[in-house]
Amino acid sequence: LIVGVSGASGVIYGVRLLEILKELNIESHLIMTKAAEMTLTYETPLKSANVKKSASIAYNVADIGAACASGSFLTSGMIVAPCSMRSLAEIANGVTTNLLTRAADVVLKERRPLVLMVRETPLHHGHLSNMLKLTEMGGIIAPPVPAFYAKPQNLTEMIDFSLARVLDLFGIHLENIPRWKA
Repeated sequence: LIVGVSGASGVIYGVRLLEILKELNIESHLIMTKAAEMTLTYETPLKSANVKKSASIAYNVADIGAACASGSFLTSGMIVAPCSMRSLAEIANGVTTNLLTRAADVVLKERRPLVLMVRETPLHHGHLSNMLKLTEMGGIIAPPVPAFYAKPQNLTEMIDFSLARVLDLFGIHLENIPRWKA
């Protein structure tokens, strides 16, 4: 599974996703943008080198010749957590200026699942247009929206709930995640 981490606020979603995939013994291929590395220092005490060690393989965002830039490289798909509006716009418009957006473009063309955990509010027409365009191309827009019916006790539980919903889209079901029961 390819994990993209862009520079939007909420970099902890990508960090925690890598931890979960490691716990589940699922191979992860990390692409972190330079802006994501900056956001990591603003929002967490973590170092990008340590985050990269959480992945099975970590790529340089400038390496557009990396394995995951090719459709012949088999993956289960890709999750961008978080996804900035810039990355969303590049992917929606087929403008691939780095490995993250190139890998997402490849995932789309190969008809594999692409899930974007977009992080922005409020949204203007351009954001919504790009989201619609991506949805029409087969991408899935999945903003990390907390579910309070799960009665989260801390931030980690809120993060894990959003990630569980995204992983459900790949047939990966986390145990100990509260599910709706009427």
